[in-house]
Amino acid sequence: MRRRHVLTLAAAGAVTAGCSPRRRSPPASASAAARAGLTFPKGFAWGASTSAYQVEGGATADGRGPSVWDVFSHTSGKTRDGGTGDVAADHYHRSYEDLDLMRDLGLKSYRFSISWPRVLPTGRGTVNAKGLDFYHRLVDGLLARGIIPVITLFHWDTPQALQESGGWENRDCAKWFADYASVVCYSLGDKVQTWLTLNEPKTVVEVGYTAGVHAPGVRDRRVANVAGHHLLLGHGLAVQAFRATGRKGRIGAALNLSPTYPADDSDAARRQTILADGEENRRWLDPVLLGRYPDDWLATQSPDAPVRAAIHDGDLAVIGSKSDLLGVQYYNPAYITATGGRVQKHPTTQASWQEVYPQGLYDLLTRIKRDYGDIPLTITENGMPSVHATDDEDRITLLRDHLTAAHQAIREGVRLEGYHVWSLLDNFEWAEGYTQRWGIVHVDYATQQRTRKASANWYQQVIARNGI
Repeated sequence: MRRRHVLTLAAAGAVTAGCSPRRRSPPASASAAARAGLTFPKGFAWGASTSAYQVEGGATADGRGPSVWDVFSHTSGKTRDGGTGDVAADHYHRSYEDLDLMRDLGLKSYRFSISWPRVLPTGRGTVNAKGLDFYHRLVDGLLARGIIPVITLFHWDTPQALQESGGWENRDCAKWFADYASVVCYSLGDKVQTWLTLNEPKTVVEVGYTAGVHAPGVRDRRVANVAGHHLLLGHGLAVQAFRATGRKGRIGAALNLSPTYPADDSDAARRQTILADGEENRRWLDPVLLGRYPDDWLATQSPDAPVRAAIHDGDLAVIGSKSDLLGVQYYNPAYITATGGRVQKHPTTQASWQEVYPQGLYDLLTRIKRDYGDIPLTITENGMPSVHATDDEDRITLLRDHLTAAHQAIREGVRLEGYHVWSLLDNFEWAEGYTQRWGIVHVDYATQQRTRKASANWYQQVIARNGI
């Protein structure tokens, strides 16, 4: 159970699902790809992703303030084996080593997040110059090595001081986030051309506010939906704040999405699948790309649901402020039963929630184009944990199969511009602590030595040939 902790959610009765059940022709098999070779478009952005709290460490270095994850991970029983992000992969002190590693891999793009409390220790007020300088050095190092920086503004590390003022339950948090976005986008915007506002707001809602197994550890679905609306409002306000800086570039959100399918041929399963798609996908896609909530999702909210009062006149217009691109994060499909439950039909990984189904990525990408138009897409996360220290052939198979599906979507006209493997480095894996290794580079946490895995060497070759 990684970020989504879907088994806990299913037991709690939360709906988790994904895309339209309409099926498309399947992508070519990976074995066929291996025989024929598949070339990606010229300029395709081959990249890797990380997030601040998972890799940086330096939890109190140079004036960084605490985040909700600092508090949560230091609370007994909240993470596996008591793991915290205090040191993680020590990227804060080893960024130049990691930059050279990225260069040697041939990465064209690096997607990372800014630590909100490193830049604004209390979430608001005076900027911490040393914290912001770290990101200037990181961006300069990327550009010097010919790597495009892709910055995520929020990857779950809400400043603890703001949480004590209500966090995302408080409507003001959306404005605080926009103010922070304005600071960062203006400061780095002469060097950074691609921005992502939020990482997986759905996961914050489902795992942080519904199941309570992620920070801030709330278990209240009604409150969770309010937080979800304020997250989306924060996205819209951040888009507007970016435009107001006058900086050139593109901005959008990074959403984790799952294609949904009926678990059987019954009419009831089909109906439940449509409802599940509303909860899993359209609840996030429609506001961001169309400026409205799905009618069927709103219909599931009771007349006295707090989220109804949280939606003010004009909010959806703000949330729907024009996005220039969409980050797509794909890990698993969702099969929905006649009673709205969820079953698994494909192999899983060490993360028991992750169901391996590359066809789902093809279905997802083509569905976005069909339903939301020709918006540029980039895959901002895709990968798996492997129990093999460095000989991770299982990860190579998964990546190859998903890239084959992505290539087929491109052939059918999807504007997919890049692919970022999750993750560059082994890191702190949220509630799982250090028990799952998602990186293509092995990190010895005792010595912080980096060792390229088989998947890193394979990915280097993919990048060099611009294909599989």
